[in-house]
Amino acid sequence: MATLPAPSPASTPVAGSAISSWSVNAQKDGGPRGGGRKGPRRPTWNVRPFFENKARAFWTLQAAGWGGYLLLRGVTAISNGFRLEVIIPIIVEAIVGYCITLILSACYNYYRRLPRFAEVFLALGTLAAATFFYASLVAFAYSFMRSGVPGITVTGIAGAVFLTFVMLASWSALYYAINFYLVVEDQLAEMRALELQASSAQLAMLRYQLNPHFLFNTLNSISTLVLLKQTERANAMLSRLSSFLRYTLANEPTAHVTVAQEVETLKLYLEIEKMRFESRLRTAFEIDPRAERAMLPSLLLQPLIENAIKYAVTPQEEGADIALRVRFAGDRVQIAVSDTGPGLNEARISPSLSTGVGLANIRERLVQAYGPDHRFETRSTPAGGFSVEIEIPFQLNDLNKEAA
Repeated sequence: MATLPAPSPASTPVAGSAISSWSVNAQKDGGPRGGGRKGPRRPTWNVRPFFENKARAFWTLQAAGWGGYLLLRGVTAISNGFRLEVIIPIIVEAIVGYCITLILSACYNYYRRLPRFAEVFLALGTLAAATFFYASLVAFAYSFMRSGVPGITVTGIAGAVFLTFVMLASWSALYYAINFYLVVEDQLAEMRALELQASSAQLAMLRYQLNPHFLFNTLNSISTLVLLKQTERANAMLSRLSSFLRYTLANEPTAHVTVAQEVETLKLYLEIEKMRFESRLRTAFEIDPRAERAMLPSLLLQPLIENAIKYAVTPQEEGADIALRVRFAGDRVQIAVSDTGPGLNEARISPSLSTGVGLANIRERLVQAYGPDHRFETRSTPAGGFSVEIEIPFQLNDLNKEAA
């Protein structure tokens, strides 16, 4: 107990007894307290694990506090000469103080459920009564050992009141301080849990925004093929659409997948789109083998390919080339999706052809997944062409699971 002050012959140490307990709740619910999910590490000293089991922490502090008080008081007394009339009252003080603080913890715990004014009034009254009772017992013990005649005098009580009051008041203050700390920690844990739930819900919402946007275009193409009586192509597109949806629905909305898995998903998607655009849609993949195991949010790149098709392939009769490049650079993964379309011309900035869900969705998902530890940039050239560059930290599957 680093906060226990060394006693002196002229004063009675109080901090040792003060830290000996904080709540009778420990006697009622000894189970572990919820700590919430892992959040950002704080540089402050974290004593929370000690209080995970409240019963164990309560009795540990109670025993350590009063045991330390007895030891230090005893050493002080022995250093001035071993005398029973000094040692025995010190033992009585420690035992009585130990019992009184147990009673105080039970009373304070009950008062904490009352209105604030009633709690303060009853706590002060109980502290005053405990101080007087403690001082009376200490005075009785000293009178019995020193004079051999047991008795309680006003002088003896007055001499012990100040010391017992400081001791019990310090113990009470520390009781409320530790309870306040635990309440604040519980509230912070609840806030972190709620933030995690909100973040997960937002990620799921962002992920689910993609499917209706993509399904609308695909089903519209299938409907067109049916109207043109091209049933074989319509059936093939439906089959590929079912494969793509089976993959996307098999993964959790907040799941992370490897770059290799994301590329395979994009190829499923592009097989569907190639049935719409045929030779007008030309694709190229350049994937660094070292980056294939890197983790990234599921379906992160699909809206980029979709936007490239919408703004590069669709408005041009000759179509466009779309390239996906993934490179491994140190502890970072660099991803680039580029096209040979018109770039940021009037077609792309037209309100009727806005990027809609796509780019905004990507930005939000990157913020949710990596916070500030990412880069998202868009580029275009006057001659035409548009590219999106993403840089994220290199994470493997084990690291991602630990972060989740």
